[in-house]
Order: sequence, then C-alpha cells, then structure tokens
Amino acid sequence: MNKSVKISGPDHPITIEAHKGRVQVKAGGRVIADTTNALSLREASYPAVFYIPRKDADMALFERSDHASYCPYKGDASYFSLPLLGERGRNAVWTYEAPYDAVAAIKDRLAFYPDRVEIVEG
Repeated sequence: MNKSVKISGPDHPITIEAHKGRVQVKAGGRVIADTTNALSLREASYPAVFYIPRKDADMALFERSDHASYCPYKGDASYFSLPLLGERGRNAVWTYEAPYDAVAAIKDRLAFYPDRVEIVEG
C-alpha cells in the first residue's frame, strides 16, 4: 500500500508543546500513568492530546495489541490494550514508534482515548 505523507500547514496545523503541570491517567480506579513531562499535541480543530513518556506509565498494566492505524501527518500508530478495563480497554492507548520527523517529539510516548480512561490535569 502506498501511504500518502502530508505536512502540517495553515489548513491543518499541528503544534506540540510541553504541558506545564502534572497529568495523571486513571483506569479502573488505578493510576496507570503519572507525569510532569507530558506533551500536548494540537492538530487542526481536534481536541488537544497528551503524549506521556512510557517511563511514567505502569507498563505492566498494558498489553500490546496487533491493531494499527495510519495518519498521513504522523505515521503508523501501534496500540496497547488495558486488560483491567475489559473490553472497554481494547486498543485504548496508541503510540508512534517511528513518527514522521515533523512530530518526532512524540516518539514512543503514549496517548489515551479520553472516553476509556480518566485524564486528570494538575
């Protein structure tokens, strides 16, 4: 499959900034990630997404999935499931292990679907 690659611009801006403060991610009543090193990625008109370093997540609670997706602005995404959430936790977490250069800062960080986990900003 020939994948198209797009560069952000005025019609589809992407910005990545260090989040000032703490971000906790909770699932099933447990803190599964806790960081003061989150990045906030804003893409076009979508809500901002936090990308959290793996070292700040309890990776023992994550299970690699065979699910994958593609974004022409960021590249191939891999997924993790959160077994403690049952079916709701399936593919609840995504990561870019080899993102395009324009978004290299998110490499190996974790992002979470906010309808599956609780994301608390501090």
